Amino acid sequence: PSFGFLFDIDGVLVRGKTPIPAAKTAFQKLVNSQGQFLVPVVFVTNAGNCLRQKKADQLSHLLGVPISQDQVMMSHSPLRMFKRYHDKCVLVSGQGPLLDIAQDLGFCQPITIDTLREKHPLLDAVDHDRRPNVLVSIDFCFKPLSVVLFGEPVRWETSLQLIIDVLLTSGYPGNPYHHENYPHIPVLACNMDLMWVAEAQSPRFGHGTFMVCLENIYKKITGKELKYEALMGKPSRLTYQYAEHLIRAQALQQSWEQPIQTLYAVGDNLMTDVYGANLWENELASAAAAHCRSVLVCTGVYNPHTEVPLDTGDSITENVFHGHRDFRFDPGLVEPDHIVPDVDAAVDLVFQLENFAP
Repeated sequence: PSFGFLFDIDGVLVRGKTPIPAAKTAFQKLVNSQGQFLVPVVFVTNAGNCLRQKKADQLSHLLGVPISQDQVMMSHSPLRMFKRYHDKCVLVSGQGPLLDIAQDLGFCQPITIDTLREKHPLLDAVDHDRRPNVLVSIDFCFKPLSVVLFGEPVRWETSLQLIIDVLLTSGYPGNPYHHENYPHIPVLACNMDLMWVAEAQSPRFGHGTFMVCLENIYKKITGKELKYEALMGKPSRLTYQYAEHLIRAQALQQSWEQPIQTLYAVGDNLMTDVYGANLWENELASAAAAHCRSVLVCTGVYNPHTEVPLDTGDSITENVFHGHRDFRFDPGLVEPDHIVPDVDAAVDLVFQLENFAP
């Protein structure tokens, strides 16, 4: 094969924990009778609340084909490349096994919001029932030198408060704020999705919504913009660069000698899957692959009946741009190369375009 697939998960293969019926049918076409993939496939998700192996096991169960962790790319996977932060103390925000995830990525000294809250019990004051009755002085020797946002946390008010505390005190959250400490300590963020689709009829808040809150609180307090050292997850270039690396590694492992010419990014979200694929296509002049094509499915965030028309750029204004603050608005970047009903139709279309007969 001279092509590979980059599959989104939520809204394309599953809704919450419920498989989309077309997914199983699609993946039977992608493997041979021994369950081996006929083309390189990488799952590129903006989720970041578990380890790659767990996500691979979930997908294997849902799709009925064996998936390895090397085929799975979480929103936080590119953090493996940020080695200059790995030996420093970092504050991590999100949910799931955060310490396991951070250590698996190479971080040696991660601390969670919960740990920070335990060490500084006076800082979390929104919920009156959680305020300490007895004040205890705790000697806390860790000083966060950077903040890593893995995904949306459970108690937003606690995470927002403590992250702001760390940023405005340069890593000494028990101290008074110092507004002159700007730019603040580095912030690395994974997953900018404003919304995502689960079992509910309408999209749910994603980590991008949490980031909007954090950015606006920081600006309201300081009058300055929150700065990111790096943004990961779709639609960032870093993510597609890393995904392409995984596709090529897979082709090499299978001894497929034909070079990968085209990547097909199958997703349900205009602002992440389509925007990211188109952005990466624009960058490919200096990259190894020749093309990155976006294939939009109608089983998730994108709804062909309510979405803004795609053929008239004038009708898409910045007022409805759901992308992250730091990504430029361009109507051309949210126009998919193809729109299909579901992932099974996406696989059929790509096989037809590539004249590929399994």
